Amino acid sequence: MNIIVTGGAGFIGANFVYYELEKHPEDRIICLDKLTYAGNLETLEKAMKNPNFRFVRGDIADKEFVEKLFEEEKPDIVVNFAAESHVDRSIEDPGIFLKTNILGTQVLMDACRKYGIKRYHQVSTDEVYGDLPLDRPDLFFTEETPIHTSSPYSSSKAGADLLVLAYYRTFGLPVTITRCSNNYGPYHFPEKLIPLMISRALADESLPVYGKGENVRDWLYVKDHCAAIDLVMRKGKVGEVYNVGGHNEKSNLEVVKIILEKLGKPESLITYVTDRPGHDMRYAIDPTKIHNELGWIPETKFEDGIEETIEWYLNNKEWWENILSGEYQNYFDKMYKEKDRV
Repeated sequence: MNIIVTGGAGFIGANFVYYELEKHPEDRIICLDKLTYAGNLETLEKAMKNPNFRFVRGDIADKEFVEKLFEEEKPDIVVNFAAESHVDRSIEDPGIFLKTNILGTQVLMDACRKYGIKRYHQVSTDEVYGDLPLDRPDLFFTEETPIHTSSPYSSSKAGADLLVLAYYRTFGLPVTITRCSNNYGPYHFPEKLIPLMISRALADESLPVYGKGENVRDWLYVKDHCAAIDLVMRKGKVGEVYNVGGHNEKSNLEVVKIILEKLGKPESLITYVTDRPGHDMRYAIDPTKIHNELGWIPETKFEDGIEETIEWYLNNKEWWENILSGEYQNYFDKMYKEKDRV
C-alpha cells in the first residue's frame, strides 16, 4: 500500500514512519511535512536510505499542492500527524493553530474524497476532553466523555475531530480517530517537558516547573502509540474514535525528580515558575475500547520507557544539541541541495 504520513518529520510522526518501515516493509511511506520549527529532517536521515520512503516538503493547507501529491502517489491510506501542538505557543499565536489543525485537515479530507482513499486516520489528543480533578483518581476519559477544551491548541484539535466525523457522516469518508495521552521517547522536540528536563539537567541548568508541579499526565511510550495507530488504521471500525493511554500517571514533579535521579543530579536544580493560563490539572485515558476491539495494550512501563528515553538522549546528543543551537534549521537546506528526492 501507499501511505501518506503528514507531519512525519515531527516527534510522533517520525517514530511512526520508522515503525511502519520496520513492521510493514512491503508498504511505501510518503512523508509530507512543512518543516516548521518542530519538523526536523535530520530525524528522518535513516529513513531516507530506504527505497520505500519518500520525503516531500509542503503544507497540508495548500490545496493545489496536496492534490498534486495525491495525483502522483495515489495513496491508499492517509495518516494525519501534521499539527501545531505546543500549548504555550497556541496561547501566543492561536491563528496558525486554526489554519494548520482545522483547515489543513479539511484540505486533506477533500483530497481523500477526490482520490478515493481506503482510510483517513486523524491523530488527535486527550486534551480535547479538558481535564480531570486531582482528587478523583477513579475518573478517566472515555470515548463518550464530552469535549471540553482549555486552550487554542486543544480547541483546534477538537474542531478537526468534529470535522473528520462530519466528513464520515456527510460524505461517507472512511475515517478513524485516535486520541492519545502524553507521549515520550526518541526524537521528542526539546521544548517538551521530558526532553527539556533531560537536556537542562545534563547542562546543570535550572529545571523550570509550572506552579507546584502537581499537574498529572498519563505517559505513553511513543512506540506503543505507533502500534495502536497502526492497528486502528488497518483494522479499526470506520467512523469510530479510539482512546490510547498508558495507565502511567505521574505528576510533572514526579517525572522531573525521576529524571534527576536517573542522571545523578540534585533536586536543587528545580525552580518553580508561574503557572501558564488554563493549565489542565490531570489527564487519564481509559483504553478499554481499543483493548477489547483490537487487542491493543501498552507494553512499556514508565520506569522502563524513561530509562530508554534518557539513554537515547545520552547517545544522541548531536541531534538535540543541533536543535537547541538552531543548526537543525539549516540541515534541510543542505539536504534539498544535495538530494533531489527530497
